[in-house]
Amino acid sequence: MQIAVVEEKLPLVVRAIRCLSGRGGEDEAVMLADELAGITAMVAEKFTNDRTAEGIQRAMFLTVGGVSLGLEEALGHEDDEAALEYLVEHGAEHAFQAGFRLIRDLAALPEDSLVGEYDLDPVYVQRRLKDLFVDICSADPSQNWSGVERYELQFRQRKGVQAIVRAAGWLRRHHYAGPINDPDLNAEGVIALAIIFAIEGGGRIVARTGQKDFERLVGSVRKNKPDFETGWAELMAQVPAQHQAVMAERIASYRDHCTVIQKIRTRTAMKTLFAELENYAGSELDADYD
Repeated sequence: MQIAVVEEKLPLVVRAIRCLSGRGGEDEAVMLADELAGITAMVAEKFTNDRTAEGIQRAMFLTVGGVSLGLEEALGHEDDEAALEYLVEHGAEHAFQAGFRLIRDLAALPEDSLVGEYDLDPVYVQRRLKDLFVDICSADPSQNWSGVERYELQFRQRKGVQAIVRAAGWLRRHHYAGPINDPDLNAEGVIALAIIFAIEGGGRIVARTGQKDFERLVGSVRKNKPDFETGWAELMAQVPAQHQAVMAERIASYRDHCTVIQKIRTRTAMKTLFAELENYAGSELDADYD
């Protein structure tokens, strides 16, 4: 039976400190110990609890992770000796601040495409920052740590969400009936409406709709039988370059999988079609018939 080899991957600051034994630099060791203790005290005061042993331990784990994340950002794939050199030259606090900035910037990115007014609430923003800091930077010095990988994964995911939100924001600002300024945003819903209404052709940008306008769209499509591809090309011609990748990806998906688009030319009842539209547009759809 083959035994799996588990690669040790301790936090980078721990691996860097291990290199001190080969240098004989007692002053460097004292300096690093003092810096790390100072950072831990600050973290305990602000994020855990500076009056209990458990709070101090959690703060120490966060210090280890925060410094390690900052080192990884600054050095990339450099070796442990390079990390020690960085700590000696720049200081552990400098590395920690770099790591914490990464977490702060990550927390500022949208987590999903449903954006509400509460997302800008200072209390919520601070809680979101703390939760991310604890989730990514808590690093037991004696255990393997995957904080860098978790950070990179979340960063990629959130940048993708940000691109969707920004594309929806542009569509809202260019809504045919005037800009939509509602603080609550269903970004996927906005994009869905724009793509569905684009099949009519003419380049009209629709970021929100109601039942009457949807009925008009269905009637127009069934009567005029427009070329959907032409309508999407007209939409894409208006979309700025920075949003085109998101829109092109959604058009490709909706071309094959959007039930509204698949059924709109058929004899499917209006009530059924509108219910299907609700699945895509969500809160961006005004369901009231007036």
